[in-house]
Amino acid sequence: MKHLLPHPAQSLLLLLAWMLLVDTFAFGQWLLGSVLAVLIPLLCNRLLVEHPPHWKPLKLLRFLLMVMGDILVANFQVARLTLGRVSQLRPAFVEVPIDLDNELAISVLVSVVSLTPGSLAADLSLDRRNLLVHGLDVPDAQAMIDEIKQRYEAPLKEIFPCSAT
Repeated sequence: MKHLLPHPAQSLLLLLAWMLLVDTFAFGQWLLGSVLAVLIPLLCNRLLVEHPPHWKPLKLLRFLLMVMGDILVANFQVARLTLGRVSQLRPAFVEVPIDLDNELAISVLVSVVSLTPGSLAADLSLDRRNLLVHGLDVPDAQAMIDEIKQRYEAPLKEIFPCSAT
């Protein structure tokens, strides 16, 4: 069964998304949606990052709620900055050292930094030890590094087990 449905939750979400897109519960659409829900994960299986066996989903939920709050607050901060004097902005590239070794945790960190308005993950080093981040207004580069490490990286270390420290 694991070979037919390598990602059962994803298959279920695909079927649900298909049924919502076609806006009908006809048998033919259930059948087509089921076929797509099985085939798409099978075809994309090699592209997907597997989640680690000992991750903590409740901490991940708390982390995602915190990130959504940060995105909301950052939107207002960026609006205030861009509606003010643009000449007073201090954009900068900052290199943030990463202590994560879990591929999924690194992907989540890069995504969170890019999703938060006012910052953008510009590059990840080949050894996955440094993240180049562009900040819209960076008065103190070390403060930005400390915030990313404490606010995002530290919880990700708890959620996804990492051997690096």
